[in-house]
Amino acid sequence: MPKLVLLWTDAFLWALTLAGVLYLFYIRRRVALRQAWLSVVRTPSAAAAGVVLLAFFTVGLLDSIHYRPVLPATEVGNQATVHYAPFVRSVLDDLLRAAHLDTKERSYSSPFARTLFSKETQLIDGEPVRDFPPLQHAAQGITDDASHQQHIWRLVAQWAGWGALYVVVLRLLLRWGVGYRQHRKRRQGPPAQTSEPKARLAPAWHAAWLSLSLIGLVVLALMVFSPHFYVLGTDRAGNDVAYQAIKGIRTAWVIGTLTTVAMLPPALFFGIAAGYFKGWVDDLIQYLYTTLTSIPGVLLIAACVLMMQVYIDTHPEYFDTVAIRADVRLFLLCLILGLTGWSGLCRLLRAETLKLRELDYVQAARAFGLSHLKIMGRHILPNVMHIILITMVLEFSGLVLYEAVLSYLGIGVDPSMPSFGTMIDAARLEMSRDPMIWWNLFAAFLFLLALVLAANIFADAVQRAFDPRQRQLIPQAA
Repeated sequence: MPKLVLLWTDAFLWALTLAGVLYLFYIRRRVALRQAWLSVVRTPSAAAAGVVLLAFFTVGLLDSIHYRPVLPATEVGNQATVHYAPFVRSVLDDLLRAAHLDTKERSYSSPFARTLFSKETQLIDGEPVRDFPPLQHAAQGITDDASHQQHIWRLVAQWAGWGALYVVVLRLLLRWGVGYRQHRKRRQGPPAQTSEPKARLAPAWHAAWLSLSLIGLVVLALMVFSPHFYVLGTDRAGNDVAYQAIKGIRTAWVIGTLTTVAMLPPALFFGIAAGYFKGWVDDLIQYLYTTLTSIPGVLLIAACVLMMQVYIDTHPEYFDTVAIRADVRLFLLCLILGLTGWSGLCRLLRAETLKLRELDYVQAARAFGLSHLKIMGRHILPNVMHIILITMVLEFSGLVLYEAVLSYLGIGVDPSMPSFGTMIDAARLEMSRDPMIWWNLFAAFLFLLALVLAANIFADAVQRAFDPRQRQLIPQAA
């Protein structure tokens, strides 16, 4: 049986999932929160973006179940000894292997190619010939361009047939689900009080269907074409670019979520304390975050990352595998980004707390003798949660892009860990070649665009629903 390995970022992602489930149960008991989130879900653009984010998060969770495979047992005397592989795999790796996405060539090959990208000298019938070598794990049995095109068109027809069937079945299932839900609500009470307005739900369900259809078509394309071709080509080391891009999803999620969570404690503590106590406490905290923001962010992060890397290099006994070493670097990088980037949220919380502390209910609580901690916990914190939620959602996409910049500069994630930043960094020299190697950058751009665009669209809907100045809740049926 394989040995399960729980990385630090694995524990965080699963803890985040558990927190999300508990939050769903919490908002079911809060009418205002439930109405706000319903207004987000009923927004067509937010529904479509939410489906995309959920799909990306599911990929990240599948890539967060790690284990070390069992090696063949060796016998020492009369007792068999079990050994485990020195590398770590995940459930996503097994799924990608089943889809033939983990094969490897010698070097570059373009998308849907049948040969390598560069010519090599080969011996054919004892004579040296310089030509494009055939691929070892793709385009098997294809020897000329005519059969190559016929094979591709045959796979396109197969993908179109399965795709049309998937889209139609998904549409029927969603229609049945919505109809069954409305039927149950009609049986539970009078239609005028319990039935959902069809005009309100239809656009959101239609947008969700479009997103699910698009995601399903992409997955079907990988399943149909990957056993025969490299859909997005291979990189310099011969790795499948589609495999690298899918594996980079987890890194982006960890960077975006863990960094945001890491910046919350200092921002909450210093922001609320500065706005509530004012005076010398406010002056001290303002001096602290003003000094922090005066230091160039990239230089501060680079210094922290280099010190962290020195510690990792001088203590190799703490890391059993390369994956554990890379994961520790990713985890500490997120903490560094969070602890150096909390000043923006701190300013917002300070300004809001300055306003809230002068309101009547806070003054009444102080008059009744409540302690400062109870006032800040019971009256200030719940009334700034909308700012925290909006900031967290908005910061996510910016941090995902920031990781790409840091990896491009060489101070991001470990080079052995797939990420969009390392793919963009590898494309620096590839784009200057002639002929140009464009597919590595294109894959990173495509996946990064889908993730960041979905996060921005969803964040915009969350801001409209939770910001009191522009809240637009969809009313319930009378």
